Amino acid sequence: MFEALRKKLSPLWMRQPEATVVKGDRFLSACKGVLHVGANSGQERETYARLGLPVVWVEALPGVFDELKINIARYPDQMAIRALLADRDGQKFIFRVANNNGASSSILELKYHKDIWPEVEYVDEIEMESVTLGTALASHGVDPSAYDALVMDTQGSELMILQGSGELLDRFEYIKTEAADFEAYENCATVASLADFLGAHGFCLVRQDKFAVHPSLGSYFDILFERRRGTTAEAGAAPKWP
Repeated sequence: MFEALRKKLSPLWMRQPEATVVKGDRFLSACKGVLHVGANSGQERETYARLGLPVVWVEALPGVFDELKINIARYPDQMAIRALLADRDGQKFIFRVANNNGASSSILELKYHKDIWPEVEYVDEIEMESVTLGTALASHGVDPSAYDALVMDTQGSELMILQGSGELLDRFEYIKTEAADFEAYENCATVASLADFLGAHGFCLVRQDKFAVHPSLGSYFDILFERRRGTTAEAGAAPKWP
């Protein structure tokens, strides 16, 4: 089944591992470990390894997960968990598989995403049962205290994952994710909804790096949140990481 699925997936715009740490990732130099949710095939593995960071990757799509395991096999401080994360354990979802090596796969329907990347479409569906981040880590014996950065790329479900993280949120110093300031997927997380939620949990938005633009509705960003220190940090403050 999974081999047939893999043959349907054509890599339209996979990102390659970076030769150097790009500007938006310079915060990693201050981190002790990374939880990367929405791993795809582990494109950032070399960056993490260069910085000496232990990493737990979480990927939901079975065939892509197999590729991820192969790609990180030579990095002893990196491990992979196959799981679909959401805000509660035991929820059943239809996971929609995209044709760009699964990169745009989501539990949500495409919406204005298609206006930017019209070549991306869903080619399959898999029924999956969700777990929370805490459940996924505990079931694999992962000590969350070793990881103070959360990186997410789950195509619109990021807010659900954060809502299900509970006390784990208190352990993070940095949270990085992709998000648009419009509805790229049906009922998806946006820059504003993520900023509101994380702002209420002690984080401030310190960086937005635009990487795609909708013709009329807004933009897509890599966004970085940092835990507030003292009383001077505010959402939209100048980033410490140029």
